Order: sequence, then structure tokens, then C-alpha cells
Amino acid sequence: MSPKPGSSALPLLATLSAMACFQVGAAFAKTLFPAVGPLGAVTLRLGFGAVMLVAIARPWRNWPRPAPLWPLFGLGAAAAGAVTMFYLAQSRLPLAVAISLQFLGPLAVAVFGSRRPLDVLWAALAATGVWCLVGAGVNTGAIDPVGLAFALCAAVAWAAYILCGRAASAAFGGATAALATSIAAALVLPFGIAQAGAALLSPSLLPMALLVALLSTVIPFSLELYALPRLPARTFATFTSLEPAFGVASGWLLLNQHLAFSQNAGVAVVIAAAGGAAWSSASRPAAPSLADAPPT
Repeated sequence: MSPKPGSSALPLLATLSAMACFQVGAAFAKTLFPAVGPLGAVTLRLGFGAVMLVAIARPWRNWPRPAPLWPLFGLGAAAAGAVTMFYLAQSRLPLAVAISLQFLGPLAVAVFGSRRPLDVLWAALAATGVWCLVGAGVNTGAIDPVGLAFALCAAVAWAAYILCGRAASAAFGGATAALATSIAAALVLPFGIAQAGAALLSPSLLPMALLVALLSTVIPFSLELYALPRLPARTFATFTSLEPAFGVASGWLLLNQHLAFSQNAGVAVVIAAAGGAAWSSASRPAAPSLADAPPT
């Protein structure tokens, strides 16, 4: 059923609030890096997030039979890869640069899924935005190539997350996020222990770890579950392309990260490319799913 005119204000606000929470959570997660490193921060974020989501969703209540486990495991692995690579990238790059480069993943899914001549424009815009972020201007020479590689790996993982998630969410519905986050938490746990060891159990880290999990997982997914059935697919997909803008704001306000003019221009161009690609691909009849939302 199509949303009634004027009924989209609250769902749009929920979508914007979810994006803001994701990026504030990512900024706060960086404060954990000195104590436990990026892998330890990923472990705390996914571990606590999984516990919270499972407690809310209680996925055992409506377990499908037969359950398509391979897409679910693929989704969990993709989520683990996306969050881990994003945090590793964020340890070497400004938040806005990391999230903008990661956005190439869903942008590629939208472009290749649409196959329209106009998509050449979105791909060209994306390439221009990436060049502004990492290759143009005097102040962009300090971009860490290892951080760049991590961000591009996060983009690949996010693309896989979308592709696997559409199959998994069709079977597991609202419990998909809880199940995938649990799988992701189990996959990253050995790496977090290897990097941080007993520091993961430090009581002094518990408040920030819980806040990061709440902001990065529970609140955004709850807001998006409210917004998804109330917004057209095209509107939801286009609005989520604003994610890098929230990365700029969070990095500036919370981490004192200032981008060069060319880098800010690159973020804007990536947003334009992602929004245009989402607008084109979402014009086909399709329902958005949580798999289209950022796993980070």
C-alpha cells in the first residue's frame, strides 16, 4: 500500500535519525581504539549489539522451515567484513572519507542492477568524487593507502551484505538483523581477543561499548524497521545516500576532523552519485529491506 500524502514526515525523520546514530556511534567507537584497537572495538560493538538485538527480536519465535541458512551465514560474514574493514579504515582515515569510499559498494550494486545508460553518469560521478577524496589537491596527499584499501574492502563487503541480505531477510524478516549480527560477532571474536585480550573485559570500557552498540545497532535498526514499510523504496534508497554527510558532521563535531575543500567536494559528489543511482534503480517496483541499510 502506498503511503498517504503527508504521512512521510516521521518515517523520513526516523531514517535521518538512524543515519545520524550510525555515524555518531562510529565516532564514539574510535575512542575505544587506544584501549582495545579497531578489532577490539568491532568485537565489543557487534557482541553487545547482538545481545541487544536478540533480546528484542527473539528470532526463535518465528523460525522458518526450511531455514535458508547459507544466505544468513553469508550475510553475517559480510556484516563482519564490512564493520571490521570500516573500523580498520577509520583508524587510518577521517570518518567522512572512510564512509564515502565504503559507499561505493551499494552504489555499484545500484548501478549494475539497473543497467540504464544514465548509470554511466552515476559511475563517472562516483569516480570523480573518489578522485577528489584521495587524489586531488595539496591536502589530500596524506591519505593512507592502507586505510584506502581497507575502505574499499569495506565497500566490497557492503555490496555482498546487500546481495546476501535480500535473500536472508525474505525468510527471516525482522529477526534477520539479530541473527546476522550474532554470526558476525562470533566471527570477529577471535580477532578481537587476539588484538585486545583481557582489555575487552575492562569495566571502564563497558559504558562506552554499550553506547556504541546502542547507537550503531539497536537504535538505527529500530528506526529503520519503523520507516521501511512507510516509505517508497525510491525515497528510502535516496535518503540513505546522505550517509557520508553525517560522517562529515560527526567527524568534525566529535573527532575534530577537518577535510580539505576538495575532499568535502568529493563527499558531495559521492552523495550525488549514490542518490542518483538509488533514484534510478529504485524506480523499479521493489521493497527496500534492512539489507540496504549500512551495516556499520
